[in-house]
Amino acid sequence: MTNELKLNNVVSEQKTKAPKKRRSGASLDRRKARAGYFFVLPFLFGFIAIYLPMIWDSIVFSFCRVQIVPGEGQISEFVGFTNYMEALFVNPDFVKTLVTGIKELAFDIPAIILFSLFMAVLLNQKMAGRAAFRAILFVPVIISTGLMESIASQNIMDDMGEEGIEQGTETSTAAEIVSAIDIQALFAGMKVGTELVEYVATMINNIYDIVNRSGVQMLIFLAGLQSISPAIYESCSIDGATGWETFWKITFPMISPMILVNAVYTIIDSFTTDQNTVMKFIDTVYTQASGGKEISSAMSWMYFLIVILIVAAVAGIASAFVFYQKKD
Repeated sequence: MTNELKLNNVVSEQKTKAPKKRRSGASLDRRKARAGYFFVLPFLFGFIAIYLPMIWDSIVFSFCRVQIVPGEGQISEFVGFTNYMEALFVNPDFVKTLVTGIKELAFDIPAIILFSLFMAVLLNQKMAGRAAFRAILFVPVIISTGLMESIASQNIMDDMGEEGIEQGTETSTAAEIVSAIDIQALFAGMKVGTELVEYVATMINNIYDIVNRSGVQMLIFLAGLQSISPAIYESCSIDGATGWETFWKITFPMISPMILVNAVYTIIDSFTTDQNTVMKFIDTVYTQASGGKEISSAMSWMYFLIVILIVAAVAGIASAFVFYQKKD
């Protein structure tokens, strides 16, 4: 017993005398965080120096009434919530346009997410020319920017479709395509509600717009699908799982974070596009001579708060169903 006690004492003394290892520097996570701040720094500088003063001026502008006095220039008078009250209760079209725009986007956003997810699953399959198909489906996103977006916003192509390039030419529109395949009769045989029939017919008529607005979402879904380990699918096939079961048990939960990201992105993109009904109405109010700029500023901030509330609600509801894979 005495020898064992002596041995334990010697070991304990060596442990106490052993020099402690010094940390060579910051941990890897901290260094990555610093690198992230370094890359975000130009945006933060631009936001604080350029955008933040404009945002503050816009908020102040929405609570003021501006008058141009000859010889004195532009004079701002604080009027409180007068502009907001006028936008909500005096202007007869703002609330109506706001409700209509939200209803339209409530139908468009699920269609965009479902279409992009469907196309991403197809493009993730092994097939010849997969890269070419991915590029072709992303081309409308590039084409829809710039000149083509301005043409679409002015409805120039719609006017040409109705009148024809020349007199006497036959035109084919999306509505005529839907009428040709008689989608109403197809759903009538399935005994579904008229609301679903109208929704599907509307989505078919807007397929061009849906394809144009689904390119970024497809890329995000493709990145999520390719991050899933093939070993998981091999295990499912060994256990005898069908493709349907594999999708709902493996693929869908694994890409649920991407669904949340795409939902938030699609909401913001849809609510802020130039072709949005509410955005067009606010631009129209801005051009009015008497108090149009102040009232449109108040409308914009109310619209901004509504968008933030919708994004927060969608993110809060979807976060309860999102599956995050733990990587130890």
